[in-house]
Amino acid sequence: MEAMDAVVHASLESFDVATLDRLAADPVRNTVALTTLDRVRRAPAADEVLTLITFHADGAVIGSLVRIGGRPFQTADLPIPAAGLAANLVARIDPDSPGVTGPCETAEAFATATGRAYRQALHTRLYRLGTLVLPQAGGAGRLATEDDVELLGVWRVAFLAEAVPELPPEPATEAMRTSVRLCNGHLLWEVGGTPVAWAMASLPQFGMTRIGPVYTPPEHRRHGYGAAATAAVTRWALDRGATDVLLFTDLSNPISNSIYQRIGYRPVEDWAEYWWQD
Repeated sequence: MEAMDAVVHASLESFDVATLDRLAADPVRNTVALTTLDRVRRAPAADEVLTLITFHADGAVIGSLVRIGGRPFQTADLPIPAAGLAANLVARIDPDSPGVTGPCETAEAFATATGRAYRQALHTRLYRLGTLVLPQAGGAGRLATEDDVELLGVWRVAFLAEAVPELPPEPATEAMRTSVRLCNGHLLWEVGGTPVAWAMASLPQFGMTRIGPVYTPPEHRRHGYGAAATAAVTRWALDRGATDVLLFTDLSNPISNSIYQRIGYRPVEDWAEYWWQD
């Protein structure tokens, strides 16, 4: 292999020309980049900063590195031999990143190559649907509309406060309004007309959709509502042509991991998220 080099793309259009087909060829591994970049294409946020890098050798693109807004770098498509090149480059062009997320091996390789102190903020597992098994739970599901975005915003804030407290505040209600308008699936599970759980699925692309967030307020937990909402929004995605339905679970929560396996999800690989400490 010739020496590797890197290209920093000034626009998403340039990045797409170089590597969208590559990412789409493995939509399971590249689920995070594909879904987040799809949102940027269809509903770009004002002044949103993108860091988009491709890596090249022997005249071909061999990988990429992505960061969007205040989120960590995404390393699912980063070749491990390029970790040092990537770390040196981003130290110059994007020193304010909060950290890195991706499959454990690539995320750790990049974090180590930076030479910075870091800690593990999340250890997650990526699951893919096998055969959907509908759980039994009281109530029924319905798709959320724009009339529900205030509730979705409140629940998104609560979810992030539990799952990723390191993230800076965001305009959650507007993010949910945009998501509904982009035709993502937001499934509210209701009992007696009262929403008790929520599960979201991205609009399928390249045959892939990803579930998340899934949130049940504390007062409604342990009744199976989250599993029911997840199964219902999974059915929504399948009905829209998804062939790979994915979700992430926090490995520190054995209950959620067992629930998703009971409704048909099977492990794919483990991911890690590291945040800088300096």
